[in-house]
Amino acid sequence: MDESLLAAFRATRYLVCLDPVEWADIRIDQPLPVALHALVGAQAWGFITAWNPRGEPRDLADNLAAQGQLFAALREWPGAAIRPGIGIGTSGWHEPSLFVTGPDRATLDALARRHEQLAYLHGRADGTARLRVME
Repeated sequence: MDESLLAAFRATRYLVCLDPVEWADIRIDQPLPVALHALVGAQAWGFITAWNPRGEPRDLADNLAAQGQLFAALREWPGAAIRPGIGIGTSGWHEPSLFVTGPDRATLDALARRHEQLAYLHGRADGTARLRVME
């Protein structure tokens, strides 16, 4: 991944919907927001999308279909809690995403590869949010 794209990932706001008016803002290399601690508990978590594989724009219908497949795969994980999310870049781009508790990094890696994602966020419990680059 080139430095400009890596910088874009690092500057992105990763928002998790807690309820209709409250959102938690995850930042790379920062502790998980306190508002997510009760949801996560001691579990692993991820913030992932199936939109725009390889960082290339794709039409809405294909993005929605892929996101539906990702959601269905995450629902298969026993005890997973899934919340809607959105990644918002500094240049105005945005991608609907999913915040999920439960699946381990190997599972998230497999899903990211299946949906040709360049990276996703992950962490454990209330620890630091990490960028996982898929190269």
